[in-house]
Amino acid sequence: MKIFYGWVVVGAGIVVTCIGFGAMLSLSVFLQPMSEAMGWTRTGISTAALINWLCMGVGTFVWGALSDRIGTRTVVLCGGVLLGLGMMTASQAASLVQFQVLFGVLVGTATGSFYVPMTATTTRWFTRHRSLAVALVSAGISVGSATVGPLARWIITGYDWRTAMFVIGELALVMIIPAALFVREPPAPPLGSGTAATAGAEGREFTAAQALRTPQFAAIALAYFACCAAHSGPIFHMVTYAIDHGVTPMAAVTVLSVAGLASLGGKIICGLVADRVGAMRTLVVGLAIQAVAVSLYLFTRELASFYGLALMFGFAYGGVMPLYAILVREYFGARTMGTVFGAVAFVSTLGMALGPLAGGWLYDTFGGYFWLYIGSFGIGLGAVAIAFTFRPPRSLVAVLAKPSLAH
Repeated sequence: MKIFYGWVVVGAGIVVTCIGFGAMLSLSVFLQPMSEAMGWTRTGISTAALINWLCMGVGTFVWGALSDRIGTRTVVLCGGVLLGLGMMTASQAASLVQFQVLFGVLVGTATGSFYVPMTATTTRWFTRHRSLAVALVSAGISVGSATVGPLARWIITGYDWRTAMFVIGELALVMIIPAALFVREPPAPPLGSGTAATAGAEGREFTAAQALRTPQFAAIALAYFACCAAHSGPIFHMVTYAIDHGVTPMAAVTVLSVAGLASLGGKIICGLVADRVGAMRTLVVGLAIQAVAVSLYLFTRELASFYGLALMFGFAYGGVMPLYAILVREYFGARTMGTVFGAVAFVSTLGMALGPLAGGWLYDTFGGYFWLYIGSFGIGLGAVAIAFTFRPPRSLVAVLAKPSLAH
């Protein structure tokens, strides 16, 4: 039986996002051993993570635009090489500033080359199972965060942090580069076929400039930002919040693991649901569940309730994340998917950076996390309200005619 090649691309995407994001997110495992071995402050090491996120955000847009021009395979190959070299050279850093540049800039920029280009190519391969396919590529991120970190911890225990980081860099080279070679674009539809496989709203293709000027782009980007701002703070501070309420540190870490596993299930299940009822409906429900889950943290005190809420919260935030790519694809078409979704994803990384920072400031200012969860709940409701405004763009002619009327 012949396998549809789109699923091969999905498999390659899972490997790429797993190793790529797993390497970037493993920094939390290195925090303590690096601080003890090098005498660097945890704030200084954490600054590398902030630089990493900012560079990834910019890189997401740049790499996405490049993938539309030179192809996803080339972009992912370049990102894989840059990631491997970034991890390996960062492992040899002699000063904190060197580490911040090597890990923050190189690894962050490299990681931006994976999710958006792979998602853009995946959407071009699928029509019937598009949401599920994108969800599976996104699920690689969850798998990476659950596997690469423990691998790093195991190597650190037997050797040291430098060896662990160097090995992960080697792993990136030997896993991502071969996987990228399996990435290819789908065959072009026959000229004049009028197929909807590549077209956006009303069967039309938008250029990047046209798409970025639409209110639909602004709404999707703002909703994605609010979604990430609402859940990133609670995720980042989940462990310390549980510890503050009497949960042992080891058990608190497992609460975070449960949320991660639930997010993996949420991506797959919401992908299946979105293929049946539509991405927009699924997104609205998922965002509403996320907002409710955030508010329930205010009433959570026991370990069992932390586990139960982690399942609900993880399922919701994991399930909604791949759906924005589906909406961008449906609204604006495939031709400039990398550029447009890259721009949307860049806005979302600002929300991801805002949540943890605001949560830390609120804790230091008010001595607790009450206002973090109140604020996250409010922002989460805002994301729901914005999602209700989503409407497919009018015909390309109408979109372009609107500015001309102003003259």
